[in-house]
Amino acid sequence: MSFELDRQAFEGLGRLCADAAENCIISAPDPAGMERIEARFHGSAFDPHRHDTYAIGVTLRGVQTFRYRGAARLSLPGQVIVLHPDELHDGGAGTEEGLRYRMLYLEPSLMLDCLGGTALPFVGDGVVTDDAFCATLLSALGPLEQELDELFVDDFLAQLMQSLARHAGQPAKPIAGTARRAAALAREYLTENLDRPVRSDELEAVTGLDRYALSRHFRAAFSTSPHRFLVMRRLQRARRMIAAGEPLAQIAIEAGFSDQSHFNRQFKKAFGMTPGRWSSLIHGAAAAA
Repeated sequence: MSFELDRQAFEGLGRLCADAAENCIISAPDPAGMERIEARFHGSAFDPHRHDTYAIGVTLRGVQTFRYRGAARLSLPGQVIVLHPDELHDGGAGTEEGLRYRMLYLEPSLMLDCLGGTALPFVGDGVVTDDAFCATLLSALGPLEQELDELFVDDFLAQLMQSLARHAGQPAKPIAGTARRAAALAREYLTENLDRPVRSDELEAVTGLDRYALSRHFRAAFSTSPHRFLVMRRLQRARRMIAAGEPLAQIAIEAGFSDQSHFNRQFKKAFGMTPGRWSSLIHGAAAAA
């Protein structure tokens, strides 16, 4: 498996990262709700942070070290990393050889239909050894330079959910239909109103639930709060603007943050580095291409 993994991993965009600076990140064109990257790092890469998406990836070369759920973890080439939404973690290279990996960031909303009304699967250890799971991931992470078509994504998500369920520590718990409907309505409303502050009474009017019940139902469905969901969608928009080369001060305002200081703090809390650092990693790789 390791030789095949290494051969597949360095097709296409993988070569760009190999020829770029010592540390770099390359992102791929993706459908809504999914993000794929390849990253190469030496030393510490990310400070402790948390995001509201699953982070599911494969270590390609080196040793990946990170703290997750209060314990030190490590991933070797061919092993799968599974980080649950809103769980604090960091990351970096565990040896002087450096680290190369590919990662899929997946919004929970894409997974709920596949799960048939049950809660998101939780893989407690964070690292899985499973060749079939790895092969499923590489079917999406291998052709990183290609867009994924809709039919492929449907089948991929179904297979991915089966792999996650297989490694989850407990049987999936059902989510009540009322909770799912209310959470979906709130999510849609928040997505449509990213550019302005959203009040709790607006979500109450949209969903028909009081703010506290809605908060519980939203977290049950998406493993995060409505506020965190709104902030993360703004930050994802900001990352797309950074990739397009827009000035950081302008991005802060256009992405819905009060000022650049607020933007910087929220970005680092979500991604483990500042917007300026992210920009240098993205554009450093692009320059090397």
